[in-house]
Order: sequence, then C-alpha cells, then structure tokens
Amino acid sequence: MPIYDKLLKKEAKLSLVGLGYVGLPIALAFARKISVIGFDINKTRVELMKQGIDPSDELESEAFQNTDIVFTADTEVLKQASFHIVAVPTPIDKHNLPDLTPLLSATRSVGSVLKKGDYVVYESTVYPGATEEECLTILENLSGLKCGVDFKIGYSPERINPGDKEHTITTITKIVSGCDQESLEEIAKVYELVVEAGVFRASSIKVAEAAKIIENTQRDVNIALMNELSMIFNKMGINTFEVLEAAGTKWNFLKFFPGLVGGHCIGVDPYYLTFKAAELGHSAQVINSGRAVNDSMGKFIATEVVKKIIKSGKNVLNSKVLVLGATFKENVSDIRNSKVADVVNELKAYGIVVEIVDPYASSEELEKEYGFSLCKQPGNDYAAIIVAVAHKDYSELPEDFFISHSDSKGIVMDVKGIYRKKIKKLTYMSL
Repeated sequence: MPIYDKLLKKEAKLSLVGLGYVGLPIALAFARKISVIGFDINKTRVELMKQGIDPSDELESEAFQNTDIVFTADTEVLKQASFHIVAVPTPIDKHNLPDLTPLLSATRSVGSVLKKGDYVVYESTVYPGATEEECLTILENLSGLKCGVDFKIGYSPERINPGDKEHTITTITKIVSGCDQESLEEIAKVYELVVEAGVFRASSIKVAEAAKIIENTQRDVNIALMNELSMIFNKMGINTFEVLEAAGTKWNFLKFFPGLVGGHCIGVDPYYLTFKAAELGHSAQVINSGRAVNDSMGKFIATEVVKKIIKSGKNVLNSKVLVLGATFKENVSDIRNSKVADVVNELKAYGIVVEIVDPYASSEELEKEYGFSLCKQPGNDYAAIIVAVAHKDYSELPEDFFISHSDSKGIVMDVKGIYRKKIKKLTYMSL
C-alpha cells in the first residue's frame, strides 16, 4: 500500500523532526488529518508543547486542539513513524560558512530508526546538492538501507514567514521533489493534505533546493540596492523613502525598502549559495556585494547617529542612546541573527551608554546571545532614540513620547521610516 494511503488510514505515522517556527505549524497542520509524532531535542520546549504552548509565541493554544499528535524528545519514538519531515535550522558560523550541524544531527536521528518503505523529506534551507550529497549518505550508512530501493527521500522547502498570519503553511504554494517519480507523487499527495494552495512538482531535488535559496537571495540583493541608495541619498540630503514613494508610482517599479537585514533566512541563505559557488570555482560577485552592503548597515546607522550627536554639540562619550526593538523583525520574539546587535555594539564602541527595550524579546536570550539585556523602563535624557524595529507597539507613538525621553537636543533615527513627516520638534533622520 502506498505511504499516502497508509497515512490517511492512520496505519502509518508522520514525524516532524524540529519543532521551531517552521516545524511546529507543519506538525499541527498534519495532525488535523493524520497521526503525527512531533520530535525536538529540547525537552523544555517539548514539555511546553505538551501543554498546548508554542515556545516561539507564534501560535495560540487553539492551534493544538483537535490534533492527533504526540510530542517527544525520545528518538526511540521515531521508530513508530514511516514518513519523516526534517525541519531544523541551517545557520551560518562566525565565518559566514554553512553550519550543517543541526541538519546532520537530525539526519542521524532519523537514520538510526529508518525502516524499509520509509520516506524522509527535508525542509531545511540548504545549498543545491546538500540533501543528496550530505544527508543521504548518513541515512544509508546508519540504516544499512539503499535509497530508491528500500526507502525514498525528497525535499520540500519551507516558506513559513514568522509573524505573518496571512501567508501560512496552508495558503502558500508548496514546492515538492523526490528521488524518483514515485516518491515525487507520494510526497506531493501527502502535502496536498494540508496545503490548500496546492503543490508545485519540481523536476529534481536540486532544483527544489535551488528554488528555495534564490527566493531569499533575490530579496537580499534587492534590499542591498535600497540600502546602498540610502547611503548615496543621505550624502545628497534627500530622504530615501520619499524617493521610493515617488519612483513607486511606476507600474513596474519593485517596491523594496532599506533596513537591517537579519534573521535566519534572508541574512543567512545567500551564504549557502555563495559557499557552493566558491566550491565550484565561481565568485558570486553580485550576491557577495549585496551581503557586504546589508551586513554593513548596523555600523552605518550607528555612525550616522554619532555624527548627529557630535553636530548637536554634545560629547559622545557617555551620551545615552535608547534603542526601540531588538528582534530581527517586527512583531516576533525571534532574536536570531538580529542586526540590531550590530547597531548596539557599534554605539558602545564609541563609549555611548546604550539602553534597549523590546516588548517581544527575551532579555535573558539577548544577554546569552549578544551580551546585552533589556532595560525595564526607558529614561528621559537620551541624546538619540533609534526606532530599530517597526513593532506595532512603536508604530503609533506620538512625538511627545520622543520628546519626553530625549534631552534638550534630541535626535530620532527612524530606521524603517515610519515617523517620516511626523517628527517636527526634534532632529529627525531615517535611512
């Protein structure tokens, strides 16, 4: 009996390995249709999920209701599953090189329980070839089975956008691929159980891997152009957002905006592609240039603030700056690869006292990851206030808020341009 039919009749189970921002929503979506095993190595997170709590604060408790799912941190429980989906992070190291440690660790867990007839599908973003070149070898060596004969593999890149309630696992077209035609069709049918928007059948696993990685690379390069334009327009004394507003009246103008580019997708994925390109002897000049521009924005923002403080006649040393927002994007708690940290560290290098507030971020996690924590309440004598993240909590603040927390010559650096034309009594600047 095909694996799809077994899952539908609950004669087989699906496992989801890795229950973070990507894995948990997928696991719960499937658990409304079939039997699911949710696996994560973090026992604390598993215990929270057993109580119907999303550790990432993305899903409400209702999302756990009416689901057929068992949460576990025990690898042995994975033996009960026949269709494994791996959705673990694929970060970069301090040298901006791919760190496949979580992916290969998850692969070893699956490989140790793999049986004849099983399927393994990867959702983690990787460079083209990684699934077959890195993961498949581990699966075959640990299981003693042969891919294509004893078990099947596939790749279906995740497209979940943290904090986005509109574009979800069910509403976004899903790319699927398999090691052969049979696996492609079975994997497609399984995902069609939960993806209302339908699936796109890629011609190969490598094509699916490449499709995913260029989605974020394209955005990264386009945002890099906007960031470079903001540097140029800053020297000209014109506002980038006003320029983009004017240019955006043309029907085919692409609406990208300048800003800090962090997180675990756009700020990371291009490095997987440039790594593979370099391995093949090609220097990805456009992609590398875009990454260099975007990675420099934290320093640029901090430097511009320092210049304004000096021009106001104040001593930079021991001046106080308030930073609003520490997460990598608005309205989420995720601090992974947050470029706000670059702004904070650069300001501190000038001897500035930096205080940070954020209604979503964990102070303990920030201290552990970046070496700074949140302050409980902002003061009232800041030389500058930086609106670093466009949280909804910060989108409608009156100018009096900034005035009440600033010193006599207050400066507002509005990274996302949300207070353009609204700040009139203080020195206003944006990208």
